Amino acid sequence: MKKYSIGIDLGGTKILTALINRENGEVTGLVKKKTKKDKGPQNIERKLIDGISELIETLNIDLSNISSIGIGSAGQIDRKNGIIIGAPNLDCFDFNIKEILTEKFSLPVFLGNDVETAAIAEHRFGAGKNFDDFVCIFVGTGVGSCIIKNNNIIYGHTGTAGEIGHTIVDLNGRPCACGAHGCLEAYASRSAIETRLEGALRKGRYSCIMEYLEEGKSITSSMIKKSIDRNDELVLQCVNEASEYLSGGIASIINFINPELIVLGGGLIDAVDYFYQETIKKAKLKSLPVPSKEIKFKKAKLGDYSGVIGAAFLEDRVL
Repeated sequence: MKKYSIGIDLGGTKILTALINRENGEVTGLVKKKTKKDKGPQNIERKLIDGISELIETLNIDLSNISSIGIGSAGQIDRKNGIIIGAPNLDCFDFNIKEILTEKFSLPVFLGNDVETAAIAEHRFGAGKNFDDFVCIFVGTGVGSCIIKNNNIIYGHTGTAGEIGHTIVDLNGRPCACGAHGCLEAYASRSAIETRLEGALRKGRYSCIMEYLEEGKSITSSMIKKSIDRNDELVLQCVNEASEYLSGGIASIINFINPELIVLGGGLIDAVDYFYQETIKKAKLKSLPVPSKEIKFKKAKLGDYSGVIGAAFLEDRVL
């Protein structure tokens, strides 16, 4: 077995490209590219190729030592053909990422959902280790999840199982990037909190978060945390609203799937412990009494590295 794989975490705000030691999951090199504004297939293709090329050149590693390239992408994906079917947060649709990277680097390329890859990593090396029945939920630009049952990922008939962010929480609710209305993602993601805060600020509401804002840049999870630490009324209002919706979605999972463990991760969870703790507390109160008593919660352990580590092992789980 070749010692290394390249793992890529393709998200709505950044692309992380890493060389992963397949023996222990260690990240031996990392390249980061921002995707916040430069989206669409041409920009994403360029950033992916640049990231892989930079990683190989910086580490001076021979391609013969690399087993595969694995990519965890936001959105709905076709695993078999390596196509991003639809990723609104990346502005990519019917994007054949496998074909492009295979031709460029002459390596096997495997594609998975970004939360799927995070769940693989957490199962092998992180919070889900020694658990064979859990749901992994990541909250960031969007809200995604992956279901693991009997040590296997539940993909569903069309391979799109686990789209908790697109469960409907309000039939006539806010528009979502997927084209529907009332999706959980439109209420509980960091992007949703950002949208609510920006709308309130435009209407003249005061928040200390204004002290951290920079022209043309987004509201970050770190800014939200700093504002909560200062007991900012507006930020707490928006975060509490997101927590109410997310906890309702998690309670539905507890009642419907009845997992042993729920692993929560993503930038908002990592940075804002208040949001994590409030969501857990509310989810237990909203779920049925028997599963509520038994359910365990853990924070994802591997942080920003979970996506790239899990992507490097996609070749072991190919359908």
